[in-house]
Amino acid sequence: MNRIATIARQSTLDGELARVVSGGVHTPGSAAYEALRRPLRADLDPRPAVVVEAANVADIRASLLAAQRHGVPLAVQATGHGTHVAADDAVLLRTTDMTSVLVDPARRVARVGPGTRWSQVLAAAAPFGLAPLSGSSPTVGVTGYTLGGGVGWLARRHGFAADSVVRAQVLTADGRLLTTGPDQYPDLFWALRGGGGGFGIVTSLEFRLYPVDQVTAGFLYVPLSGEAVAFYGGWASSLPDDLSTALVVRRMPGTEDVPPALRDRSVIMLKVLHSGDPAHTRRLLAPMIAAAGPVVHDELRVLPYAQAAMGGTAARHLDFFPALPTGAITELLADHAATGSTIEIRHWGGAMADTGPDAGPAGHRQTPFSVILDTPRADTADRLAAYGTGATFLNFLADTGRTPTAFSAENLRRLRAVKRFYDPDGFFRLGHTVAAPTHPHRRAA
Repeated sequence: MNRIATIARQSTLDGELARVVSGGVHTPGSAAYEALRRPLRADLDPRPAVVVEAANVADIRASLLAAQRHGVPLAVQATGHGTHVAADDAVLLRTTDMTSVLVDPARRVARVGPGTRWSQVLAAAAPFGLAPLSGSSPTVGVTGYTLGGGVGWLARRHGFAADSVVRAQVLTADGRLLTTGPDQYPDLFWALRGGGGGFGIVTSLEFRLYPVDQVTAGFLYVPLSGEAVAFYGGWASSLPDDLSTALVVRRMPGTEDVPPALRDRSVIMLKVLHSGDPAHTRRLLAPMIAAAGPVVHDELRVLPYAQAAMGGTAARHLDFFPALPTGAITELLADHAATGSTIEIRHWGGAMADTGPDAGPAGHRQTPFSVILDTPRADTADRLAAYGTGATFLNFLADTGRTPTAFSAENLRRLRAVKRFYDPDGFFRLGHTVAAPTHPHRRAA
């Protein structure tokens, strides 16, 4: 398309959106456009054709239909945490202002709007002694996190966040607004629970809450050794489902805000969240501490679940390991020594491993450990390939070219069939999406 035609299309698109959308419509050159076009990833510099701030579902539908009429892509962004593809020349639909939380304490269910963050759900559920299956950061958007699977610190006890979904309202590529559930469009409902956002725009989400009030959570710091990492691999498999842990190899800064015993040294930080009886927490941790100790610094506390800030590690390298053999540990610690990379080994299993008939496509449920490095070397993936499975998880994956590796072969086949039915033309193609088979065959709805 030549420059004159591009300008003409832009003007027509902007004008149409300004007429039909009740929220803000922002074009290149405006201050609001500059402020709203960027996701959290600093390496992305998107230049969308227009930014729309949706005020309601009608705005979302109008934006979708306008993008289709003008032949431009559409990208949806709430908080920007899960944006990995620049929305160049697209309609960038911001749902940030569509925040709402309705808690039904009798049913232990919450319903949220598409822009809602976990902090808002935590605050609404806590007065009832209830908790959502939120992640490590309260600023993350509920919808994107859940569509990507959602592995939080209650997941070993209650499963993925995607497993807790009971209903979703979805705007499909052809402009239909569908309410999905176990008995309503069950194929789409299945795909949404961990298959990513490439099947439609979720305009509301309803999910279970759980009776979790106080937890024992925080960090224990012990000296770094390969023997301690190896012990963790065996010890973690003995833990009850209400105890979630991760072992983090970290080089602590030498700044004044760091406790003196930790300054400028490499340590193991054991992350812990126990939703069981606080009196039992340290007894359960005792074997690990005996093998790795002494404890250099203790930040383990009993506190409300909503205040348990567990943090995370940037997943610049991610793989799943069936075990933690000596060779793998040696390679990981070599990376830490060479680059100062933080290494987070997280224990999965528990309720996440449930592959019952109602389970969605979230995750590789049978693999017990994820391994993340935030500063890998150029050859890290090659050196660790012999120990990992090559699998990934959508919430931790930035490379959209590897999206299929987040699913089992059978789930990927099913997801592609759902994509073919609900989005045969691949309109939703920015971000983590699966490709429909090349021989489209769409059944009647």
